[in-house]
Amino acid sequence: MKALDLKARAVPVGAGLPAIGPSAQTYSEGCRPGLIAGKPAPTGLALADHLADLAVEALLDEADLSPKPGLVDRRSSGAHHDMSLALMHASALALWPCFKHMAQAAQQHGAITPALRTDLGRIGREGEAAMLATTGGVNTHRGAIWALGLLVAARALGGQADARAVASRAGRIALLDDPASPAQHSHGSQVRQRHGVGGAREQAQLGFPAVIDHGLVQLHRSRAAGCSEPHARLDALLAIMATLGDTCVLWRAGTEGLQTVQQGARAVLAEGGSATLAGRRQLRRLDAQLLQLNASPGGAADLLAACLFLDAAGGL
Repeated sequence: MKALDLKARAVPVGAGLPAIGPSAQTYSEGCRPGLIAGKPAPTGLALADHLADLAVEALLDEADLSPKPGLVDRRSSGAHHDMSLALMHASALALWPCFKHMAQAAQQHGAITPALRTDLGRIGREGEAAMLATTGGVNTHRGAIWALGLLVAARALGGQADARAVASRAGRIALLDDPASPAQHSHGSQVRQRHGVGGAREQAQLGFPAVIDHGLVQLHRSRAAGCSEPHARLDALLAIMATLGDTCVLWRAGTEGLQTVQQGARAVLAEGGSATLAGRRQLRRLDAQLLQLNASPGGAADLLAACLFLDAAGGL
């Protein structure tokens, strides 16, 4: 099936280019209202609906955040010649029913059980089918369905609402087998076997350490330092990139690409992050390197969306 023709217009990257957040012309901090940390659910809105809103908003905000090295954003399609910002938006919006149904399933089961894991797997596959139908067969958000789906279900189960507790519950769900899961032939599974990395499955089973111990920590640190919200989110992405064994990068560019991603992300943060001129110069350099290698830190992008979701959902 032919992918939808939703191409983004390329904008040159500049060393001094500021971070661009979603709806930046309307919200001075570049943050959609639905993803303000700790914002309560609107009166009368069911929890499942609100969690689905937050999950989709996290995907939209991750896509809009710019400039992201090697990734689809407001400037260009990065290393993804089959994707565009409009396609990422359409994919995210198509996943709203999937996230709502996952939250409802968690509420109905009320506990972490094999039956819940089976239902979440089925709903996730239905969500993936909806995504592929929307994008014309392009895999825009398979990893995000896994990560955000687990976190949505974990938050809907109730209990402690802080990010670490929600991620830990998600990890307990991920440890359960899905008997209906088809044999894995994805790029991620092939990379795990070839390079011996854990990938998205291990990240989830361990309670998302790249998000909890790196992404969220850096997000809060950059905010505390007075950075704008877009810069704080870019720094959170870089903190994840600096430590993650990203299977998307390994598939496209091997170990050389992964080393480039990790070292480049650390270099930006070492210069004070994306809010500084020196940091933006390093970010521009990293972007050029990843485009040359055709490498895209898609796994880190999925985990940034998870980071933004946890940041927003903790106050519900």
